Amino acid sequence: MSNVVLDAQNISKSFTDGKTTVDVIRNLSLQVKTGEFISIVGSSGSGKSTLLHVLGGLDRPTTGQVFVQGRRFDNLGEAERGYIRNEHLGFVYQFHHLLPEFSALENVAMPLMLRKGTNFKEVNQQAEYLLERVGLSHRLTHKPGELSGGERQRVALARALVTKPKLMMADEPTGNLDRKTAVKIFELLSELRQEFNMAMLIVTHDEQLAKSADAVLHMQDGVWVDH
Repeated sequence: MSNVVLDAQNISKSFTDGKTTVDVIRNLSLQVKTGEFISIVGSSGSGKSTLLHVLGGLDRPTTGQVFVQGRRFDNLGEAERGYIRNEHLGFVYQFHHLLPEFSALENVAMPLMLRKGTNFKEVNQQAEYLLERVGLSHRLTHKPGELSGGERQRVALARALVTKPKLMMADEPTGNLDRKTAVKIFELLSELRQEFNMAMLIVTHDEQLAKSADAVLHMQDGVWVDH
C-alpha cells in the first residue's frame, strides 16, 4: 500500500468577479506521506488558505486532481467529501470554530458522534483522553466562552485529533496567539504527530515556527518559489 496520504496534481483555482478572473492557485502539485510534516509559508494573499481548502475538499479546484489515501477526492459530491474528511483528515483553523453552546468535551466528541454506530461511552473516553493530552482535563465541562484563546485552540486541536486522522491540516493555527502560547501549541502539535503517526500540513506566515517541519514550501502569488 502506498505511503502517500495526500496527492495533489496540477491544482489551479480561479475566482470570477463580473468580468474579472483572479488566479489564486496556479498549477501546483504536492505530495504528503505518512508521518511527514510539511509547512507552507507565504505572506497574506499568496493563496495558502485557498490551497488548504482545496486540498481538504472544502472547495473544488478549477483544474487538477486531489487524491486522499489513493482515492480521487476533488470530484466527489459534498456528502462523500465530508465522509472522507471525517475518516482521514483533521482540521485546525486560525479561528477555533468551536460550538459556543457545547462544552469542551462535547465539542471534541462531535466529529465521532457524526459517525454511524457510535459507541457514546468510547467516544467520551477518547475525547477525555485527548483533552487530557492537551492539558485541559480540568476544563471538560467549560464552554468556549469560559476558556482563554490558547485553551480554545487546544480544544480545537483535540477535536481535530479525535478521529485519529491520517493527515492533520492546520490553517494559521497560532495566528491569534501570543508568542509563548504559539510555541507551546506548535510543540504540542509535533508531539501528538509522533504519538499518532500522523502526517501534518500547516499553513503559516511564521517562518520561525515553520522551521520545525521536515520540509518548508514557500508560496507567492499562487505558485511555489525558491527561498
